Amino acid sequence: MTLHVAQLNGTHLHYADFGPKEAPVLVFSNSLGTDFRIWSDVVPVFAGTFRVVTYDARGHGLSGIGDQDYSIDLHARDLMALLDHLDIKQAIVCGLSVGGLIAQKLAELAPARVRGLILCDTAPKIGDSAGWNARIEAIEKGGIEILADAIMERWLSPDFHKNRPAETALYRDMLVRTPVAGYAGTCKAIRDADLGAQAKRLAVPVLCICGTLDLATPPDLVIAMAKRIPGAEMALIDGAGHLPCLEKPDELSRLIDGFIKEKKLV
Repeated sequence: MTLHVAQLNGTHLHYADFGPKEAPVLVFSNSLGTDFRIWSDVVPVFAGTFRVVTYDARGHGLSGIGDQDYSIDLHARDLMALLDHLDIKQAIVCGLSVGGLIAQKLAELAPARVRGLILCDTAPKIGDSAGWNARIEAIEKGGIEILADAIMERWLSPDFHKNRPAETALYRDMLVRTPVAGYAGTCKAIRDADLGAQAKRLAVPVLCICGTLDLATPPDLVIAMAKRIPGAEMALIDGAGHLPCLEKPDELSRLIDGFIKEKKLV
């Protein structure tokens, strides 16, 4: 595995680039409080036939925080700059949670760059201002640790917590080690984002996916999104929480692969 960094859009982005350079491109965008390692069990499924790009969103993982006010527009322009840096003209984009908002925004800003969308456990609007403001205030005062246990309950199913305690602890560490400025900034970006109008105008093939036990973006919310997007398909992953790439990577990969083949995106 080769890791890379690029100075883009006023900060540095940490990314990985797998597979044949001439192959169709599949990009994965991570969720709030995680980094590109959450895709580790999904990438190998596709890296033989796709050029797979994963990256840490600004303020997460090993990417820089930057000094700009965060917005979904800024996050999407980061991804666009990364595609430019890699000379990628068009990609299938899979985004999880805030990564799904980023993917939707990229399709609005640069529709010709997006061949298809996989929107995992996300929505055009996630949560409300009061909830996000309370979270931002809490972590700015007490750090992410103060909310970590509650967030983990939303991320992963009860069975995962019970049967895979070491991995649960690992992902909790990933969460609490996220820079507070990057986490809070991205919370503000999610709080201020409402892409409902744009969802109705998406003109590429779209697959919406949600874990049946997701407490952060519940199935009803994701199903409602799928109904707003012309021609979108919807799939549920039984027994998974907010991060199916961690709990059910094989099933998630199967859904992505089937969608790409069905829609003839390669």
